[in-house]
Amino acid sequence: MLDLDRFREVLSTLRRNALRTTLTAVGVFWGVLMLIVMLGMGNGLERGAKNNMGGLATNSLYIWGDRTSMPHMGLTPGRFIKLTMDDAEALRGLRGVRVVAPRVSFRGRGGTDPVSRGEKSVNAIVMGDTPDYLEVEPMKIRGRFINRLDMKERRKVVVIGSRVAELLFGRGQDPIGQTITISTTDFMVVGVFKTTATGDRGERHEKTVYVPLTTFSKTLSNSPYVHYLAVLSHDDVRAGDIEPDLTKVLRKRHRAAPDDALAVGSFNADAEYQKIVNLFLGISILIYLVGGATLLAGLVGVSNIMMVSVRERTREIGIRKAIGATPATVIGQIVLEAATLASVAGYLGLLAGVAILELVAKVVESGDQMGMFAAPSVSFRTALAASIAIAFGGAMAGLFPALHAAGIRTVSALRDE
Repeated sequence: MLDLDRFREVLSTLRRNALRTTLTAVGVFWGVLMLIVMLGMGNGLERGAKNNMGGLATNSLYIWGDRTSMPHMGLTPGRFIKLTMDDAEALRGLRGVRVVAPRVSFRGRGGTDPVSRGEKSVNAIVMGDTPDYLEVEPMKIRGRFINRLDMKERRKVVVIGSRVAELLFGRGQDPIGQTITISTTDFMVVGVFKTTATGDRGERHEKTVYVPLTTFSKTLSNSPYVHYLAVLSHDDVRAGDIEPDLTKVLRKRHRAAPDDALAVGSFNADAEYQKIVNLFLGISILIYLVGGATLLAGLVGVSNIMMVSVRERTREIGIRKAIGATPATVIGQIVLEAATLASVAGYLGLLAGVAILELVAKVVESGDQMGMFAAPSVSFRTALAASIAIAFGGAMAGLFPALHAAGIRTVSALRDE
């Protein structure tokens, strides 16, 4: 049962030295505030970095042909390797490979070309793709994506990004079923997509248009080559595990030296994702060390102030023991005082920290692009764990002064002036 008299006594004792109590509480308050704010900011930075990868599957990798750097089979170095649809078919049969999506464009990755509708025009990234690419980079699509029939019949259809739709059609007009022009050729819009990516990558993706790869190769480029292959591994296989096998097969198919690392280039999304995970693991450890040290300094202050309080109340403690107070009662009283002081100060620091994070989150969310920083926040579990840890830490901070108080001899305490 809750003993209200004991809490009234605790509050009376803390009020007796209001200035000292306030200064001690500020140390705990500041420690908790710094810990919560740093954790929230770290979470916002981590989520922003991960969001910037958008819906890019972490078990995906991209492979392209490059220049050879070694002579092999009578061929001189400096030869440029050009990938084909046959290369894509060869990789599909490898163990651990789930999807191989060949991709083509006018000017390589990031290059733009004019896409028009009447008098309106926008520079967009024009990509030739297969239906499989939707598995590599999921999108929110209104209408539909490229399908197998589009590929087989080389249909002149296109799926456009939401930014392209906005610039060519405006906000009040439905692009689906309408016609746009790419390099003097008319295409019918069959879908409009919105990306889950943020920042520069998200902005770039929404200025992309997708054309069936077969249509692109026949109508727009008249080339049998593909610029690169987007590969997706099975869910239980990491992309890095199949990457050496894929590059090895391509080097062999194009008669490049087996140890020519420059002949075939690759980008492993899983490796980049793991770099982000490891980076923020280190940041989290640093945050806990710095915040924990700040909080510990505040709890040491609580312990010191309780020790001073015990010395000032030696005679009072002696009287308590003389009229029957047990050592456990004395220890409980001192520990309760320390835990109450730490808990109240810590809880106020927690509230202040959450308020600051909410304010920062509103500022971040009011921007059009969050970039590498998302709205900072801390989970309820973290806040609950912090509250429990503060109360426990306060109790531990009061334990040593309490043990000292319990060990004071009654006769000596009564003589104390």
